[in-house]
Amino acid sequence: MLENISEKTQLILVIIVLAVLFFAVVKNNNRNKEKRYDRKSRNFRKNFYEKRKEKDSPDNIKDKPE
Repeated sequence: MLENISEKTQLILVIIVLAVLFFAVVKNNNRNKEKRYDRKSRNFRKNFYEKRKEKDSPDNIKDKPE
């Protein structure tokens, strides 16, 4: 596939592909850091009960047959 392309062009293509892969890894790493940020300071119990309260609130309860 790359036999038709000169060696200089092949080298440039390899460098470009490596640069793109490098920036993709850096972007993914930053995205993962943002996801994990504040994970230690979150309180599972507090969030659980808040979501449960929202779920059980009268506004969210659907009409039940009487």
